[in-house]
Amino acid sequence: MKLFDLHCDTLYRAYTENGHLLHNNFHISFDKADGLAPYIQCMAVWIPDEYRGKDAERLFDGCVHTMKTQLADTAIRWCKSKQDIELAVRQNQKAVILTAESGAVLNGKLENIPKLADIGVRMMTLTWNGTNELGDGVGVEENNRGLSEFGRQCIGEMEKHHIIVDVSHASEKIFDEVAQIAQKPFVASHSDAKEICYHRRNLTDHQFAVIQQKGGIVGMNFCRDFLHKDKTKAKMYDIIRHIEHFLSLGGEKVIAMGGDFDGADIPSDMKGLPSMLELYELLLRRNYSEQLLEDIFFYNAYRFFMRCCP
Repeated sequence: MKLFDLHCDTLYRAYTENGHLLHNNFHISFDKADGLAPYIQCMAVWIPDEYRGKDAERLFDGCVHTMKTQLADTAIRWCKSKQDIELAVRQNQKAVILTAESGAVLNGKLENIPKLADIGVRMMTLTWNGTNELGDGVGVEENNRGLSEFGRQCIGEMEKHHIIVDVSHASEKIFDEVAQIAQKPFVASHSDAKEICYHRRNLTDHQFAVIQQKGGIVGMNFCRDFLHKDKTKAKMYDIIRHIEHFLSLGGEKVIAMGGDFDGADIPSDMKGLPSMLELYELLLRRNYSEQLLEDIFFYNAYRFFMRCCP
């Protein structure tokens, strides 16, 4: 089975918990990916809201160092360009794409965007839940200011340097402003359908339609809170409910995977990365065509990154 997943927090856990990307007891490790070929995983550096300024930069640097050292002398490819992605697919490899979760990583400096791009960051959320230099995240519910002037400048600079704008964790106000400002497609790397589960982190049908019209993609999140109104009842089947809702909106070429493994509590019937094969089989038994499933699990994300990467 082919898998291209838009978001996980495994790298953050490996750095902060002294774990290893190749083998661990997390949701994701590369030794759990034997049934996946090719397998491309977007690895996020999560910047929690308590990290700002130099602390945010140091956290990012530490995570990148962990990835470099742990993947050195392995067959796992670090993809920084469309050529890297193409080679990983052609050779059925396991591969990673570096992303950032929260623009706080920039430490308020526009000149840090080309630096991140040079390191290999290919996608970044503007905020996490709180406020940073770019604006107010989805957790700021009163007097949300949306994007700051710096945040507005960042969007153009990110597009210039081939860093994809990610609106997961963005407030509704930021989402609307990104839709007005962005000249290139943008994504929601790990968000579900608000119509199915009313949660502040999920997308309205209108937001999904905007991402679709802009040529972007949406990664399905496996967080229990986003899947079911009673998180204790969330099961793998609830992921299918969200997929089917987005399909009813014409999302065949928009839906992707963005599991949020190692960053969220997942349904009780999921075990992490090995459960992706089970999810695929569940959908196959519901008479989904193999072509549609390959698009959702792999090719929608693959084609998007091939369009947007340098």
